[in-house]
Amino acid sequence: MTAEVFRELPLEEVIGDRFSRYSKYIIQDRALPDARDGLKPVQRRILYAMHAEGNTFEKGFRKSAKTVGNVIGNYHPHGDSSVYEAMVRLSQDWKMRNVLVEMHGNNGSIDGDPPAAMRYTEARLSAIASQLLKDIDKKTVDHVPNFDDTVNEPVVLPARFPNLLVNGSTGISAGYATEIPPHNLTEVINAVIMRMDNPSATVEDLMTVIKGPDFPTGGIIQGVDGIRQAYETGKGKIIIRGKAEVETQRGGREQIVITEIPFEVNKANLVKKMDEFRLDRKVEGISEVRDETDRTGLRIVVELKKEADSAGVLN
Repeated sequence: MTAEVFRELPLEEVIGDRFSRYSKYIIQDRALPDARDGLKPVQRRILYAMHAEGNTFEKGFRKSAKTVGNVIGNYHPHGDSSVYEAMVRLSQDWKMRNVLVEMHGNNGSIDGDPPAAMRYTEARLSAIASQLLKDIDKKTVDHVPNFDDTVNEPVVLPARFPNLLVNGSTGISAGYATEIPPHNLTEVINAVIMRMDNPSATVEDLMTVIKGPDFPTGGIIQGVDGIRQAYETGKGKIIIRGKAEVETQRGGREQIVITEIPFEVNKANLVKKMDEFRLDRKVEGISEVRDETDRTGLRIVVELKKEADSAGVLN
């Protein structure tokens, strides 16, 4: 038998070493996207599992529960709720600039409503997602054994367009975080072509093609200084405002109609907060705030009082 050897080590050194290894694992294998295909591991495994099963855009929809079970059984041995949540997010057009999964059924809403259970919804890969997986069977990327060595899975997807810029990503980990906004697909591809033709192209040059982020919920970005700083340094503050216009009603009354809201803002909470301002008289001159959103698009109406009403002359 070999004798036990005890070593005296500083506690901070031991914890620092263990924590850094743990951080590296959760950063690479869970929280942050890969720059090459713009996907986190769970997203990549969902897309690859759907591709491997032939659940593609030119074929019919399949039950989401079937896909989730396949992902958990073959590639991602974690909870089914986390896999389904990631799958639903890939289908939400108010969060993804170009959705990678098409879904039939209730996949949530911009008001924060939860999606239907996976046994009620159906899904398939979107047409643009096929461009992330194109030629994957031609040894374009490395494959490694899955968690139980039964099948192989790709380390990264071939990705024929820069998905990280197109759809952006949000992630937080131990010591690291990312918040990359989405961009217009055409602008990003034109910028890639510019960079290929002229490898020394500057950020200023690229910004003649990519004017700035392009959010799925619209909105107006205030100024370009924050955008330029983000592109040059990786850190920048981008302020987004909703898009609104004034409409005149019969009788001379006016109303403000909001048709676009900032990215990642919960519409129901926004309407509720605006109505609270009206009730608490923090903002004067508003008679009603209502949500008229329907299938044709987003529409929040802020009905204004007449000047005489707000002055207290009329009831």
